[in-house]
Amino acid sequence: MMRLPLMAAGLALAAVSPAAAQSIGSDGAACNGGQGPAIRVNVTGLKDRTGRLKLELYPANEADFLKDDRDLRAEGKFFRRVWGDMPASGAVQMCIKAPSPGRYALLFTHDRDGRNKFNFMRDGAGFVGSGKLGRARPKLAQAIVTVSAGVVTVNVRAQYLRGLGGFAPLD
Repeated sequence: MMRLPLMAAGLALAAVSPAAAQSIGSDGAACNGGQGPAIRVNVTGLKDRTGRLKLELYPANEADFLKDDRDLRAEGKFFRRVWGDMPASGAVQMCIKAPSPGRYALLFTHDRDGRNKFNFMRDGAGFVGSGKLGRARPKLAQAIVTVSAGVVTVNVRAQYLRGLGGFAPLD
């Protein structure tokens, strides 16, 4: 079973038309007001409207990417997580604050059963990089986001287990 780190802390997401989309929740003000550094994430390709959504921001290096948040914090390294309930309809936009401008690794997950543990067979994941995730551990290069002093907007396409080929977008 693929293990992704457990989570804690706030979210920012919206369910409105793409033209009027606003990030809301604990980090939403940073994106809505253009007060960075922050990342606005437009999420597409969701399998359904069940469960919860999560963003996690890691240091952009192989050693720390997808490392347990407790270990990162014990080592004095940056880690941030935001959660949100799935909107019933409309565009999905999340926001996560960064500690300062720079390079980070961003992970999106769709916790479809709401159990706070990644279920390889059921849950979805996504990164800013294009291409399907497949069956191997995600590569750091797929997750890199460069954050400016303001708000950077990225697109993440959710991917789900699709048979023997591993994770891939639904369409």
